[in-house]
Amino acid sequence: MLRRSAPSYQDHASFSRTMYRNTRNVSADSPPPPPRRRLGFLQKNNSLEERSRIVSSFKERSARNLMSCDNSGQETRYRRTETDFSNMYARDLLPAKNGEEPTMQFLLEVVDILTNYIRKTFDRSTKVLDFHHPHQLLEGMEGFNLELSDQPESLEQILVDCRDTLKYGVRTGHPRFFNQLSTGLDIVGLAGEWLTSTANTNMFTYEIAPVFVLMEQLTLKKMREIVGWRDGEGDGIFSPGGAISNMYSVMVARYKFFPEVKNKGMSVAPRLVLFTSEHSHYSIKKASAALGFGTENVILLSTDERGRVIPADLEAKVIAAKQKGYVPLYVNATAGTTVYGAFDPINEIADICEKYNIWLHVDGAWGGSLLMSRNHRHKLSGVERANSVTWNPHKMMGVPLQCSAILVRERGLLQGCNSLCAGYLFQPDKQYDVTYDTGDKAIQCGRHVDIFKFWLMWKAKGTIGFEHHIDKCLDLSMYLYNKIKNREGYKMVYDPQHTNVCFWYYPPSLRGLPEGEEKRERLHKVAPKIKAMMMESGTTMVGYQPQGDKVNFFRMVISNPAATRSDIDFLTQEIERLGHDL
Repeated sequence: MLRRSAPSYQDHASFSRTMYRNTRNVSADSPPPPPRRRLGFLQKNNSLEERSRIVSSFKERSARNLMSCDNSGQETRYRRTETDFSNMYARDLLPAKNGEEPTMQFLLEVVDILTNYIRKTFDRSTKVLDFHHPHQLLEGMEGFNLELSDQPESLEQILVDCRDTLKYGVRTGHPRFFNQLSTGLDIVGLAGEWLTSTANTNMFTYEIAPVFVLMEQLTLKKMREIVGWRDGEGDGIFSPGGAISNMYSVMVARYKFFPEVKNKGMSVAPRLVLFTSEHSHYSIKKASAALGFGTENVILLSTDERGRVIPADLEAKVIAAKQKGYVPLYVNATAGTTVYGAFDPINEIADICEKYNIWLHVDGAWGGSLLMSRNHRHKLSGVERANSVTWNPHKMMGVPLQCSAILVRERGLLQGCNSLCAGYLFQPDKQYDVTYDTGDKAIQCGRHVDIFKFWLMWKAKGTIGFEHHIDKCLDLSMYLYNKIKNREGYKMVYDPQHTNVCFWYYPPSLRGLPEGEEKRERLHKVAPKIKAMMMESGTTMVGYQPQGDKVNFFRMVISNPAATRSDIDFLTQEIERLGHDL
């Protein structure tokens, strides 16, 4: 049950003023506050007296217990009461007759489960995970059974299933979860996801998602402005992840140069080849396979000592492909590679693409968010020259999964590439501007609303809030790097360019061994063993992998704003504790 009243309107206003004063001290040349061009509900629709009345009413209602019953108005507020769910079933909930009270009680129980989980997620004394092997979960755990039944189960069992699903999962928002590029649990983003699910609509037409469609258009335009395209011109769409966004970029590139493939297939095109870094995300090869290019027509580019594409190698391989009669179609430059966090030299790659008339895509799924930071956006210098950009706010910006955008510099290509004009959805004679029916430029029909949580977070944090988040994560990665680079038992794989910190840990038993195959073989087993013990104990999680001829090493990534230096210290202590006797 909620016991604490919500902050007042004045509290929020005071906090905003304080935050703005604080941010004004970030740098001497910070720009002045922008004028408020769009007025909110209180400013736009009401007189001064009416606004005062609304604010007073809001304060009065916020001061009361939010779960108390208030029958004075049209809306009824419910208090959690002891309810026997053992004889209640889904059929007893709305829209069932007299289903309102059971529905509210059931949902209040679910909210209690969720808020307890959220509270524990930020509690460092709790485990990151309660690990069990697949066979244990499949066999059932203390009443938690994954098998589906023919007969309905009680709401009591459904609530148990809700609790246990969270109990046996992984707390990816925990400050000591460093396993993936997407970490953290943003409360405003979570609220946005709840509202999105409640609205339960589809993004294909304005008529069924008017507010969400407009939010998406405005947000995509803002992102294109940040990329550096004049006046935010171009196009874009949110997709089900960076791999699909990258696939869009390949499709649009092919349509730009060979539009006839859309109707007649790949047989009418010459042999097309794609170029990407040897360290790029595997989605480029996946797109090549799925779209009929074939993975053999993806040419991998060599990288330098920091994991960045060597432009001279790109040009040499473009020339070699042309001499064989192939047509170089597309180059992918990665801004933040998955393992090393490397940034390819976009400007130099763009020069080559312009010289040979090749589509340039920048995969900024991981590193694109650095464009929000004045301290770090230089790492994507030249991105404005790209024909398309992938940018995943669900990674470095902490937006709940999933949230990925494909941005295209030339307007009309997405529509032309994917449009099939389904008459039952995209009628041209609707009463509104049908250019807002964006579904026909997607490869999907049904499309999830990924925009609202992102838009809501941007409203709550402001651009400067995202900048602080990104800067903090990069500062923490440098703290880890400086902590271990000369520490006994550690060896760096690469100096970090992003929040990826890649390193080997040598247990005491390996430190005196001469270099050779035996030492490599034993070192290769260290990271997997330490990771397994981490998971068994549930204290923390960090990723590992081999790369090329390099044996397994740890890949630490930081994108969770809840993480602090103490969490970095804890991670190194755990590695040393668990690996000491290996």
